Amino acid sequence: MDRTAVFDVDGTLVDTNHLHVTTWWEAFRQAGHRVPMHAIHRSVGLGSTDLIAHLLGDDRDEDQDARISVAHTTLYAQYFDRLPAFADAGRLLRRLHQDGWAVVLATSASGPELSALRRAIDADDAIAATASADDVEEGKPAPELVEHALELAGVPAERAVFVGDTVWDMQAGSRAGVRCVGVLCGGIPRDDLERAGAQAVYDDPAHLLSSLPAGPLGQSG
Repeated sequence: MDRTAVFDVDGTLVDTNHLHVTTWWEAFRQAGHRVPMHAIHRSVGLGSTDLIAHLLGDDRDEDQDARISVAHTTLYAQYFDRLPAFADAGRLLRRLHQDGWAVVLATSASGPELSALRRAIDADDAIAATASADDVEEGKPAPELVEHALELAGVPAERAVFVGDTVWDMQAGSRAGVRCVGVLCGGIPRDDLERAGAQAVYDDPAHLLSSLPAGPLGQSG
């Protein structure tokens, strides 16, 4: 395969963003912080440390970071056996695989969380590799995660498309030199995604699938 479709997972293939918002809100509350849910929503997609820093600021008590992160992980884990994939998420990945794309996931999730997300998508036969935040020093919006995904696939940036739902995804993909496609199912407005670098925007995986082969993922690049 000489072209790669790189996918974010949370909010792009699996409907988890608002679960993350709720569990992060509770984790912050338990640590004595009142953080508005709308602010948390706009921060979903960052790695845990970056998300905490983004929301609490550089003058926070960093000794709390690990406890807040663990609390979020523990709260979110209660949903692992019922994470809902978006309609046609698995079909989209299989169609791309059949069309000659190497499908690679690029996500901040790892361990049991990543396993739960892959079970929800139910398309392991179409997934060539997974790049996680454990593999890089800097998470999104730095380009490292997308660049690592390209290395795993052995495909250059000009032969790749990155699909995500947040401005952090679009910024990471743009910095890595790949074409970026946004989806609205994560709850971020179209204008924000386009300003961050999205060259095309679709409602969700089902809309993206139904738009093949006219869109970026139907083109050979």
